[in-house]
Amino acid sequence: MLKDRSAVSNFKIRVFFVFLFFVLLFFLVIARLFFLQVVRNQFFTNMASQQYDFQFFITPPRSQIFDRNNFPLTYNKKVKSAFVAPHEFREKEKTMQFLHKNYPKVYKQINDYPKRKFFWVERKLSEEKLSFLEKNKTEDINFIEENQRFYPIVSLAPLIGFTNIDNQGISGLELLYNGQLAGSAAMIKAEKDARAKKYYFTKMVEEDGLLGKDLHLTIDEKLQALANAELEEAINSIGAKEGAVVIMNPQNGEILAMVSYPAANPNEEIKSLEDTKNRIISDCFEFGSVVKAFLALAALEKGVVTPEEIIDCEGKSTYIDHFLVTNWKSVGKISFSEVLQHSSDVGTAKVAKRVGEDLYKYYRKLGLGSLTGLGFPGERSGFVNPPGKWSRSSILVLSFGYELNGTLLQIARAFSIIANEGYDVRPKIVLDEKDSKSVQAKGEKLFSDRAISQLKDILQTIGEKYKVSGFRVMGKTGTARLLDHGHYSKTKHIYTFAGIVEKGDYKRVVVTFIKEPKSASLWASETAAPLFQKIAEKMVLHERLG
Repeated sequence: MLKDRSAVSNFKIRVFFVFLFFVLLFFLVIARLFFLQVVRNQFFTNMASQQYDFQFFITPPRSQIFDRNNFPLTYNKKVKSAFVAPHEFREKEKTMQFLHKNYPKVYKQINDYPKRKFFWVERKLSEEKLSFLEKNKTEDINFIEENQRFYPIVSLAPLIGFTNIDNQGISGLELLYNGQLAGSAAMIKAEKDARAKKYYFTKMVEEDGLLGKDLHLTIDEKLQALANAELEEAINSIGAKEGAVVIMNPQNGEILAMVSYPAANPNEEIKSLEDTKNRIISDCFEFGSVVKAFLALAALEKGVVTPEEIIDCEGKSTYIDHFLVTNWKSVGKISFSEVLQHSSDVGTAKVAKRVGEDLYKYYRKLGLGSLTGLGFPGERSGFVNPPGKWSRSSILVLSFGYELNGTLLQIARAFSIIANEGYDVRPKIVLDEKDSKSVQAKGEKLFSDRAISQLKDILQTIGEKYKVSGFRVMGKTGTARLLDHGHYSKTKHIYTFAGIVEKGDYKRVVVTFIKEPKSASLWASETAAPLFQKIAEKMVLHERLG
């Protein structure tokens, strides 16, 4: 009996220790699970993420740029980009061989940076390259969609500019307003399916990006197109190297067209940075006889001459202050109005001497030697030789366009001041948000009504040669030699016509420019002026009847 009780007691003890063992084992498992899931939770989450996830940034669709009539000047296209994640290669040898043969730079980067988890193979693939990759790639090469900028109107490229591979503006308005247009990038999280071994991008946004804000320009796309067509035809017909056209509304400073030729196609590979420039604001020239209109305004404003006063232009040439001044053709005694009609250097030089050092002040009033306020990247201020640096001949040559240089936009602004009855005008390229059709308040009154009226009458006698039916046309031609290695060339010239077209409340300033045609024996009256007339005729039809 005692033996049986002893056996039962021993059995109970063994059961107790077995039970205690399992209880301790249970608590050890619970403790381990607590340690792994709570204490080391972040560690293992990060480890899993490193094995199956990675992050990168994608820019949101860039906001659009529109013309004044809401015509889109930019588009965003969906394109595919290829990438690899080396830590998850399934066909490493095959993939690396493919990259070594077709993308050696990517191959080198993978070898140089073995800890990196993500590499672009090629971004924003063309249709041809996408087709090639889809046919020849290994399963380790994956695709994701990105946005690519597209520009439907190539002639606007020097103005609008273009973006880089990351859709960030690097020139023109794309650069100037990049902060407004770009928005902010989204953080993308890519996850790998454990069974299929593929990356999926559903619910992939880890951090939302922000869209930018659209930009509306003062440009009229149709005016831009017709000006560009006429400019191209003119350049091709005379074999010129470059050309440009500016159309402005002088009442509010709005730029309606801005054409620079040649212009690089931003939708293709840029081969020449020179062709990405906006020559209208970045290239400075001595414009020659166009400046005689400004000399005339200064003289009329100061009251040192009247349009009817007779000026002796002394034939073909004469010496003034021991400096030889030559007319392009022989001219005798004519009225001051006719001095401008015949573009006499002798006549304007004689009147300039009466204006004296104040000529510098009047030129600066017209905006020469100063930035226009447009704020455009690369804009130049030009130069007007100040009186403190004048030689004996400076006052003479300043009257017919030398010892000063400027941009075409400055010429357009100066003629806009004349067209706007002597009130200051500031060029603008972006429409106001509140009212896109608002008329800008008049600026400071710079010149008297009397002087402006007299000058307009004089310029009309020149503009009549390039008339537009039913409209008053005023303007001035300019032919000038180009500086070539420090000397004025006998074979390289520029040709300019700056004109005003008006009828009632309708006013427009059109400046046309031709550089270096094949023939060196041409004049602005044979090149830039006819171009002005063709553009002006189509412009008024479009704006009044369009």
